[in-house]
Amino acid sequence: MKNFIKYFFIFWTIVFLLFAYWQINDPDPEIWVSVYVVAALFSAMAVKGKHPLIPLGIVIVACIIGAVYFYPSSVSEWVNYELENKDLTMKTQQSEEARETFGLMIMAIVLSVSAYIGWKKNY
Repeated sequence: MKNFIKYFFIFWTIVFLLFAYWQINDPDPEIWVSVYVVAALFSAMAVKGKHPLIPLGIVIVACIIGAVYFYPSSVSEWVNYELENKDLTMKTQQSEEARETFGLMIMAIVLSVSAYIGWKKNY
Protein backbone atom coordinates (compact mmCIF):
# COMPACT_ATOMS: atom_id res chain seq x y z
CA MET A 1 0.00 0.00 0.00
CA LYS A 2 2.87 2.36 0.81
CA ASN A 3 4.24 2.00 -2.73
CA PHE A 4 0.80 2.63 -4.22
CA ILE A 5 0.53 5.90 -2.30
CA LYS A 6 4.01 6.92 -3.39
CA TYR A 7 3.23 6.23 -7.06
CA PHE A 8 -0.15 7.93 -6.70
CA PHE A 9 1.56 11.15 -5.64
CA ILE A 10 4.34 10.81 -8.23
CA PHE A 11 1.63 10.56 -10.88
CA TRP A 12 -0.16 13.66 -9.57
CA THR A 13 3.08 15.63 -9.25
CA ILE A 14 3.71 15.06 -12.95
CA VAL A 15 0.09 15.79 -13.91
CA PHE A 16 0.03 19.06 -11.93
CA LEU A 17 3.30 20.13 -13.56
CA LEU A 18 1.76 19.39 -16.96
CA PHE A 19 -1.33 21.40 -15.98
CA ALA A 20 0.96 24.29 -15.00
CA TYR A 21 2.79 24.06 -18.33
CA TRP A 22 -0.48 24.11 -20.27
CA GLN A 23 -1.52 27.26 -18.41
CA ILE A 24 1.45 29.27 -19.70
CA ASN A 25 -0.54 30.63 -22.67
CA ASP A 26 -3.66 31.20 -20.55
CA PRO A 27 -5.02 34.77 -20.28
CA ASP A 28 -3.95 34.81 -16.59
CA PRO A 29 -0.95 32.44 -16.40
CA GLU A 30 0.56 33.97 -13.27
CA ILE A 31 -2.43 32.76 -11.27
CA TRP A 32 -2.98 29.31 -12.75
CA VAL A 33 0.64 28.30 -13.22
CA SER A 34 1.22 29.20 -9.57
CA VAL A 35 -1.85 27.26 -8.43
CA TYR A 36 -0.77 24.08 -10.21
CA VAL A 37 2.86 24.43 -9.11
CA VAL A 38 1.67 24.63 -5.49
CA ALA A 39 -0.35 21.44 -6.01
CA ALA A 40 2.70 19.77 -7.58
CA LEU A 41 4.85 20.82 -4.62
CA PHE A 42 2.40 19.38 -2.09
CA SER A 43 2.19 16.18 -4.13
CA ALA A 44 5.99 15.96 -4.25
CA MET A 45 6.10 16.45 -0.49
CA ALA A 46 3.60 13.60 -0.13
CA VAL A 47 5.92 11.37 -2.17
CA LYS A 48 8.52 12.00 0.56
CA GLY A 49 5.95 11.21 3.26
CA LYS A 50 5.44 14.82 4.33
CA HIS A 51 1.85 15.97 4.78
CA PRO A 52 1.73 19.45 6.43
CA LEU A 53 -1.85 19.55 7.67
CA ILE A 54 -2.38 23.29 8.19
CA PRO A 55 -1.00 24.42 4.79
CA LEU A 56 -2.81 21.55 3.08
CA GLY A 57 -6.04 22.53 4.81
CA ILE A 58 -5.69 26.14 3.68
CA VAL A 59 -5.04 25.13 0.07
CA ILE A 60 -7.88 22.58 0.06
CA VAL A 61 -10.37 25.15 1.39
CA ALA A 62 -9.13 27.73 -1.15
CA CYS A 63 -9.60 25.17 -3.96
CA ILE A 64 -13.12 24.39 -2.85
CA ILE A 65 -14.04 28.07 -2.60
CA GLY A 66 -12.55 28.68 -6.06
CA ALA A 67 -14.38 25.70 -7.52
CA VAL A 68 -17.69 26.95 -6.12
CA TYR A 69 -16.97 30.43 -7.49
CA PHE A 70 -16.13 29.19 -11.01
CA TYR A 71 -18.69 26.35 -11.12
CA PRO A 72 -20.49 26.41 -14.50
CA SER A 73 -24.20 27.12 -14.56
CA SER A 74 -24.76 23.89 -16.50
CA VAL A 75 -22.21 21.08 -16.45
CA SER A 76 -24.04 19.15 -19.19
CA GLU A 77 -24.02 22.20 -21.50
CA TRP A 78 -20.29 22.66 -20.89
CA VAL A 79 -19.52 18.97 -21.56
CA ASN A 80 -21.63 19.02 -24.75
CA TYR A 81 -19.89 22.22 -25.86
CA GLU A 82 -16.47 20.63 -25.31
CA LEU A 83 -17.47 17.48 -27.21
CA GLU A 84 -18.87 19.47 -30.13
CA ASN A 85 -15.76 21.62 -30.53
CA LYS A 86 -13.32 18.70 -30.30
CA ASP A 87 -10.40 20.95 -29.42
CA LEU A 88 -9.03 22.31 -26.18
CA THR A 89 -8.48 25.93 -27.15
CA MET A 90 -10.36 28.47 -25.10
CA LYS A 91 -13.44 29.56 -27.03
CA THR A 92 -15.41 31.31 -24.30
CA GLN A 93 -14.77 32.64 -20.82
CA GLN A 94 -17.45 30.27 -19.47
CA SER A 95 -15.63 27.29 -20.98
CA GLU A 96 -12.36 28.39 -19.38
CA GLU A 97 -13.98 28.91 -15.98
CA ALA A 98 -15.61 25.47 -16.14
CA ARG A 99 -12.22 23.90 -16.81
CA GLU A 100 -10.73 25.86 -13.93
CA THR A 101 -13.50 24.57 -11.67
CA PHE A 102 -12.67 20.97 -12.41
CA GLY A 103 -8.93 21.59 -12.08
CA LEU A 104 -9.53 23.03 -8.62
CA MET A 105 -11.77 20.10 -7.70
CA ILE A 106 -9.08 17.62 -8.77
CA MET A 107 -6.53 19.51 -6.68
CA ALA A 108 -8.82 19.51 -3.64
CA ILE A 109 -9.39 15.76 -3.93
CA VAL A 110 -5.72 14.83 -4.40
CA LEU A 111 -4.53 17.14 -1.63
CA SER A 112 -7.30 15.82 0.63
CA VAL A 113 -5.79 12.36 0.24
CA SER A 114 -2.47 13.78 1.43
CA ALA A 115 -4.15 15.56 4.34
CA TYR A 116 -5.97 12.37 5.33
CA ILE A 117 -2.71 10.39 5.30
CA GLY A 118 -1.03 13.08 7.39
CA TRP A 119 -3.92 13.12 9.83
CA LYS A 120 -3.84 9.30 10.16
CA LYS A 121 -0.09 9.45 10.86
CA ASN A 122 -0.60 11.94 13.67
CA TYR A 123 -3.48 10.10 15.36
